[in-house]
Amino acid sequence: MKRLIGILLLFLAAGASAQQKERPLVQFSGIVYNADSAKVIVPYVTVTNKSFHNQVFVTNYNGYFSFVAHEQDTLVFSSIGFASAQIIIPADMPSKSYTVQVKIKPQAINLPAFRVFPWATTDEFKKDFLTMKIADDDLEIARKNIEHISVATMENTLPRDAQEIQSSWAQNEHYNIVNSHSITNPLLNPIAWGTLINQIAAGDKSRANGN
Repeated sequence: MKRLIGILLLFLAAGASAQQKERPLVQFSGIVYNADSAKVIVPYVTVTNKSFHNQVFVTNYNGYFSFVAHEQDTLVFSSIGFASAQIIIPADMPSKSYTVQVKIKPQAINLPAFRVFPWATTDEFKKDFLTMKIADDDLEIARKNIEHISVATMENTLPRDAQEIQSSWAQNEHYNIVNSHSITNPLLNPIAWGTLINQIAAGDKSRANGN
């Protein structure tokens, strides 16, 4: 049974090969253009003959191609950035040449974003991850800003603004005005009391010596 199936397959392959050989040869030529503009030529386009062992051809810089194919062959034109186009050579052609203008349409492909990391291995990433310093959050930043050392440092380094200077000047002027019009009570001055006591004692002594 297996031998019979093998023989049938051989006959089918031979018949297909015979049919392939029976198809007339055609000189297939043409130029590849951009479908959005008939004047723009697309160079170096790959042409694949799907009907004959995926035979591959490439157009030249001017988009021109010319090679031998068979009638009813399916040719696929492909290029990076363009959608593929398919041409089928007609059968029963009166001449042995077939010339076409192939138009392929531009195609934009959005690729996913790709990120490059500075770590060569996962071990380097783990090491940097474990030793990295985490940034402070808003609460920690606020706590550091109101520390006594931070406030003292800012007082010594930051210049005073106009409002602070004006307030200090007004306060000093107020103190000067109050002190210039105030009268010092000698009864509240301990130095004056000491001087008075010394004068009284000296007067008593002078009167005692006079008697």
